[in-house]
Amino acid sequence: TEETTTGVIRLESMLADGALAYPVIAVNEADTKHMFDNRYGTGQSTVDGLIRATNFLVAGKRAVVAGYGWCGKGLASRLHGLGANLIVTEIDPTRALEAVMDGYLVMPMSEAAKVADLIITVTGDLNVIDGRHFEVMKDGVIVANSGHFNDEINIPALEQMSDSRRTLRDFVEEFVVDGRKIYLLAEGRLLNLSAAEGHPAAVMDMSFANQALSVEYLQRNRDGLTVKVYVVPEDIDKEIASLKLASMGIEIDTLTPEQERYLKSWQTGT
Repeated sequence: TEETTTGVIRLESMLADGALAYPVIAVNEADTKHMFDNRYGTGQSTVDGLIRATNFLVAGKRAVVAGYGWCGKGLASRLHGLGANLIVTEIDPTRALEAVMDGYLVMPMSEAAKVADLIITVTGDLNVIDGRHFEVMKDGVIVANSGHFNDEINIPALEQMSDSRRTLRDFVEEFVVDGRKIYLLAEGRLLNLSAAEGHPAAVMDMSFANQALSVEYLQRNRDGLTVKVYVVPEDIDKEIASLKLASMGIEIDTLTPEQERYLKSWQTGT
């Protein structure tokens, strides 16, 4: 099974190249994984890492979230809730439109970098923050990553541009570029894992349940599965959601036979 967005992308690439040798279930694609672990887990734990590392006051600051997938949505929501003026950068027009209608400013990174007090990448891609962005950043900006490896930030470019570099405290490095101070957190690595404790267990339990039940599914159905990347079966996904609700002491409604028949009919309501 594969837990992460980046991992699923790599597996799909391996499948396309004929390099995948066995069936895999993309746990990340389950609703009970990405809608909760990615959004609420990454959102909260990244802010936790930011504050532990810097004691940064979020309220009133211009915070840039690069990427508006599930991790970006969660992070943007948490930063906005703490009073940040939120800016989102995106390459996908649908996600960019969603960010606009969620109430955030959307602009290219080349523009956002000029006004940002804080930039956090959550894209899974390379050089999202590049040399040309460092060139226009203002004094005192904080730069961090919570979406992928430290490839998201072009650290070699920052090193080459810098007049000096020093460690101020754990997880905080200061780079001076043309007299401006740029602060890099956790060496550009995952902030929520480096400077904090990662996701709370109360959200990871659903991700681990997906992994365990998906492995069981693979074992039980191994003879009928071909080499490909599968999604978590819907019945497993729904079962995990039901179990989570039960663990929280929450009950929900169920359809009556009459309601079930109505939803399947066409004679009325059309």
